[in-house]
Amino acid sequence: MRATGLRRHATTARLARKLALVGTGAAVLALPLVGATSASAATPAAATTATTAAAPYTDDLDGWIRQSLDIMAQHGIPGTYDGIHRNVMRESSGNPLAINNWDSNAAAGTPSKGLLQVIDPTFQAYHVPGTSWDPYDPVANITAACNYAAHRYGSIDNVFGPY
Repeated sequence: MRATGLRRHATTARLARKLALVGTGAAVLALPLVGATSASAATPAAATTATTAAAPYTDDLDGWIRQSLDIMAQHGIPGTYDGIHRNVMRESSGNPLAINNWDSNAAAGTPSKGLLQVIDPTFQAYHVPGTSWDPYDPVANITAACNYAAHRYGSIDNVFGPY
């Protein structure tokens, strides 16, 4: 390797170490400015960060509850993971497409739907902004049901039977 190449590598390494003290984000942003060799080294880290940030929740009951809790926190709706999970398991066994076609609500033409078995008028009245208007959407169903439970019982955590 030529002497100028070694000097540039040493300068890049020193700069990277200094920027690491400031923060990884600053280093990732600054390295592409140093040279093409450093930019290619920074690309996988930037791609990994973007991928991680795009999918923070899993597409399962655990992820739906966690996403709902984050939305609930933004809107001041109380509830815990355990309270939501307990009620979901009792109401639908974790099936987001569950529908009750046999109780009094169904007989009246408004069956209970989704993870927390919410009827359409209740879902619409307690819908939380930023969630889907589909009562079968797991996050929208959980969040609306928890909003309803907060208004009626203080929290989903206080619900131990059909509500």
